[in-house]
Amino acid sequence: MADAPEVPDLAVTGATGGLGGMVARQLAAAGSAQRLLVRDTSRAPALHGATVSQCSYSDAAAVRQALDGAKVLFMVSAAETEDRVQQHRVFVDAAADSGVEHVVYTSLYGAAPDATFTLARDHHATEEHIRASGMDFTFLRDNFYLDFLPRLAGQDGVIRGPAGDGAFSGVAREDIARCALAVLRDPAIHKGATYNLTGPEELTMAQAAQILTEGTGRNVSYQHETVEEAYASRASYGAPAWQLDAWVSTYTAIAAGEMAGISPDVHGLTGQDPISLAGFLTRPVL
Repeated sequence: MADAPEVPDLAVTGATGGLGGMVARQLAAAGSAQRLLVRDTSRAPALHGATVSQCSYSDAAAVRQALDGAKVLFMVSAAETEDRVQQHRVFVDAAADSGVEHVVYTSLYGAAPDATFTLARDHHATEEHIRASGMDFTFLRDNFYLDFLPRLAGQDGVIRGPAGDGAFSGVAREDIARCALAVLRDPAIHKGATYNLTGPEELTMAQAAQILTEGTGRNVSYQHETVEEAYASRASYGAPAWQLDAWVSTYTAIAAGEMAGISPDVHGLTGQDPISLAGFLTRPVL
């Protein structure tokens, strides 16, 4: 009887999304075998050396089956939902039950229980659950994505929010993927490490708007709002309270100085300087 095909030791989530897809493609290009954990197998990328398993973060039985025999897990945080922390806890527990030894988790810069940005509190809670699981871990704490900045401007080209003159150190998703690849190629040397992934510069929203104007040809500006104005201007979207809190606290975290500071970790992990906002705007879409 023929031997069963060997299942890769490395599991990757989020391969149908932006960051997870980048990481999966880079791993394949580097010749690393991997198993892709996806909710919809029809959307999974066809990559050399990759197998595909179906599961959602909240389905413990499916997760245990998908991760059986895996040793290293790249865990992209789940989509923003009110119960995301609970989904993460179910997934982490199932990963530990299945025998996973090391989790590389995409967290958030400034993750803390009292962070101004509400979603940073979710990431802190997930980090703590991973720590308590008994598995080894590496945390990649990403600053705000440069990739998202152009979408902050409304149809009139105005970025509105209560960020004041606070600064952030946005990072390109491409740089995060390269950092993840470096960790996943040799996870043992990164055991227990937390890396702060930032770009090469601190920018206020007004400065970012000027760079967007110069780099895109679109007239982009920043208009400061009070917190009350920010909630009122977003009320028409009909979003739930937790989502409104997340949207507004994106800006108030910047105003509070919690997204500022430049880290050397992107260069330390990849040997390359991180991409600036101006540089990002000239790069091809990946």
